[in-house]
Amino acid sequence: MKNLILLLFAVLLLSSQAKEPVLQMTGKIKCADYHEMRNGLKNSFIKFGKEKKGRVAFLGGSITYNPGWRYSICRYLEKRFPETVFDFIAAGIPSFGSTEDAFRFKRDVMKNGTVDLLFVEAAVNDEGTGRPESEIIRAMEGIVRHAKKSNPAMDIVFMYFVDPRKIEAYNSGKVPDVIRIHDEVAKHYNIPMLNLAKEVTDRINAGEFTWKDDFKDLHPSPFGQHIYARSMLSFLNDAYSGIVAGDDKIENYPLPGPIDKYNYDNGVLFDASQIKPVKGWKYVKIWEPEIEARTRANFIKVPMIVGTYPTKTLKFRFEGNAVGIAVAAGPDAGIVEYRVDGGKWKTKDLFTRYSKMYHLPWYYVLEDALPSGKHKLELRLTNRKNEQSKGNKCVMRYVFVNKD
Repeated sequence: MKNLILLLFAVLLLSSQAKEPVLQMTGKIKCADYHEMRNGLKNSFIKFGKEKKGRVAFLGGSITYNPGWRYSICRYLEKRFPETVFDFIAAGIPSFGSTEDAFRFKRDVMKNGTVDLLFVEAAVNDEGTGRPESEIIRAMEGIVRHAKKSNPAMDIVFMYFVDPRKIEAYNSGKVPDVIRIHDEVAKHYNIPMLNLAKEVTDRINAGEFTWKDDFKDLHPSPFGQHIYARSMLSFLNDAYSGIVAGDDKIENYPLPGPIDKYNYDNGVLFDASQIKPVKGWKYVKIWEPEIEARTRANFIKVPMIVGTYPTKTLKFRFEGNAVGIAVAAGPDAGIVEYRVDGGKWKTKDLFTRYSKMYHLPWYYVLEDALPSGKHKLELRLTNRKNEQSKGNKCVMRYVFVNKD
């Protein structure tokens, strides 16, 4: 019976007119109870309705990268605004959270020009990476400020997806830390949000479906994707209700002062070809791993700077208030030492808990909250390694910087 209900819902979702209300599940739980409209989507409503063109970007990790809810939103927008030509930017990359998203924003989100509507999801991967609260704040705020500086009229939506840790937190009467952190940014900038983690938790507790048999994973089953899509379409129906009047005008949103002045609001990537190798570091134009493990797109068969202990000190000069390295952290990832502006040497173990299985793309912020101006990063490998690692290697795709 449940499969039949799912099939009927999928047919209705794809065939219904955008102006019709999204179907609610039986019971007292309503999708809108988990939405905060705040500024709403008034500018994109006017843009899509009057100018008949629009650019919509989806920024996030694997749940954004994979097919499912994102396709439902694209189809909805095309039906809601049938005369509008859309450019949809799929900027989801598996394993990436807010730090990666902040520094790749210009390259991946703005690659075709000004964006009118941006969907952001990073709550699942930020939950799993264990990054400090200060870094998550700086990253999420950096995404928003970078977006607003590129287009002050841009509409942005934050989405908080579900995972077992969030269910456990809500069932213990707590708001998950990562959702609290993300929503601090959303509230400060009056950004709409969809708390899908709380909605799914409450629906499970109400007996509408189960995690094990229906939703199944933090990468949702087709059933779970439809749960997400239904809530999102309910939100869009509310945001785009009514008509666009002839005298409606797009207005820039006010940009309040930052929560943290060291937020990553101007992140840029410098790829391996822009890094000068020295002894022990080699520029590899088309890198492939020596040890077999799974890989990610854009971190295989691309330029890399590869260092294997022993190495001389690699130097990189930059201008900005934050710097880090993006590496393929595989089974042979080593431990590096680094310093900025001749300060004390610090260490960073590049081996992650996933490195046994993946040459995992990982962004390490080495220093932030730096004074504005010119700086010098120095980097060298050590003869130490994680006890689980098979080597002393650094495979570097980018140096990333938050420019002044």
